[in-house]
Amino acid sequence: MSVGKWIAGAAVLGAAGEYAIAKYFFHRTMIRSHAKRERTQRMAGTDWDLYIPGIRAAKEWLSEQPSEEVWVTSRDGLRLYGKFFPCEGSLKTVICFHGYTSEGQNDYSTLARFYLDAGFNLLIVDERAHGKSEGTYIGFGCLDRHDARIWIDYVVERLGEHCQIVLHGDSMGAATVLMTLGLELPEQVKAAVSDCAFTSAWDVFCAVLKNMYHLPPFPIMQIANQMVKKQAGYELDECNAREEVAKTEIPVLFIHGDADTFVPCSMVHELYNACHSEKKLVIVEGAGHVESCYKDPEEYEEAVRSFIFPILERK
Repeated sequence: MSVGKWIAGAAVLGAAGEYAIAKYFFHRTMIRSHAKRERTQRMAGTDWDLYIPGIRAAKEWLSEQPSEEVWVTSRDGLRLYGKFFPCEGSLKTVICFHGYTSEGQNDYSTLARFYLDAGFNLLIVDERAHGKSEGTYIGFGCLDRHDARIWIDYVVERLGEHCQIVLHGDSMGAATVLMTLGLELPEQVKAAVSDCAFTSAWDVFCAVLKNMYHLPPFPIMQIANQMVKKQAGYELDECNAREEVAKTEIPVLFIHGDADTFVPCSMVHELYNACHSEKKLVIVEGAGHVESCYKDPEEYEEAVRSFIFPILERK
């Protein structure tokens, strides 16, 4: 075989291998039925065994609170699920958005008590392709931000024009919140909490490929992006939370653990620096991905209380 043919053959094999990796990456991360919570948890740098008893107790407590199952319809016709926990007579509501491969009540059972005790209505949603919400393809905030806008409208319609809304998200849910802030929002949205947000799906997947799989993002990401565009209807770099949060005038509390191995802590500094509205940054020492509220609940709750509550008291 000539050198030219050998090189050509190697190139074909290399391209085939890169396509296979991209296809595998697409299927295990973007498609609901293949995205596994256990795999995500292993990548997060958090020892969840430490917190499982407390989370279970919190979920049991929450299940005993008055609540109502609610549904809305997305722009592309999906039925989206949420659970509304009322606080009698209150016009304050926090809408909670969970992380990748999770569900609303998994991520917010612990914080639910904090918000309910503080006099908030609580709306915990399942993002598209998660929990009881419909959808085949995971939106990574790009699609979910438009769903979040619909949930905001739901709360305004339910509680009236004088209501006050806080958006709280963790991981993918935090990216959803920050991307939502780039949309035109009603005046009832007063503040946001972003816990371990990534800048974009593109950026976080590049980080995962480099740091965990020791693979170069190029050309795997380019190939995977075309698959996402063709099948899921959006691109991985279509929406960047860094760019969207730069547009908002809504106050934002940024929280991140400095031991996060899934979403690099460097991303929260990018997001914080891009934000020009009232803001606060809290880095929780030794906390892995979405671990901050469990590792140091007092610091976490005080950060929310000291930043968010005064904003809602303003006339």
